[in-house]
Amino acid sequence: MDKQGNMNTKKVSVIIPMHNSSKHIKECVTSVLNQTYKNIELIVVDDKSTDNSIEMVQQFKDSRLKLIQLQQNIGAALARNKGIDHSTGDYICFIDSDDYWVLDKLEKQVNFIEKYDYIFIYSDYAYLKADGTSHIAHVPKSINYKQALKNTAIFTSTVMFNMKYLTKNDIYMPNIKRGQDTATWWKVLKRGIRAYAINEVLAYYRVGDKLSLSSNKFKALKRSWELYKREDISYIKKIYCFNCYVFNAIKRRL
Repeated sequence: MDKQGNMNTKKVSVIIPMHNSSKHIKECVTSVLNQTYKNIELIVVDDKSTDNSIEMVQQFKDSRLKLIQLQQNIGAALARNKGIDHSTGDYICFIDSDDYWVLDKLEKQVNFIEKYDYIFIYSDYAYLKADGTSHIAHVPKSINYKQALKNTAIFTSTVMFNMKYLTKNDIYMPNIKRGQDTATWWKVLKRGIRAYAINEVLAYYRVGDKLSLSSNKFKALKRSWELYKREDISYIKKIYCFNCYVFNAIKRRL
């Protein structure tokens, strides 16, 4: 909605990759459909779930929701790409199936991206721990490619892309085991684009369930190092940026 109170005509496409997400998918979808900004399409891509995730999504009776059911498990990155293929919005956002948004997240982001005609925006977020407590992750006010190599501060569930300036191919995610989202941000920023942040919490990142996925920290670091090996920079710079990434990742969680 603009300053005169008129409904904004720009459509926002929201993409959720889903795989066995029955524990939190209802809260996630509700946080999107209940946004104060109403001109949205929500694309839920089910990545061959074997629980009752699909049935839970089908309980929502909202014409803005599209459910895509994949015939085989292809992973979160390619599931997001399927969602991108089906998107028709002026802006594209992502949210993971166990995260959720504050209810004016899209309204604030659309106003922000339109006011300054930005291409790529993100925001602060909060880590939601298993015990119900939370910790705010403060992100830089803006970031370019060189800075992003040293600080992987951009959280997937806070991103918004302005598709007036980007193609779907620009934001397709690579099919790699870890860091598909970060690799995508780097790909976009590498074009000379700078990303800008709203420095307030607009999304909650549920770490309680995700910690088990990275319980072996050495394996997690090894997968992250593979991400840096893909970049066309010197080996010394890769080591330097990787060390900065580790430092900043720890700092965000303190």
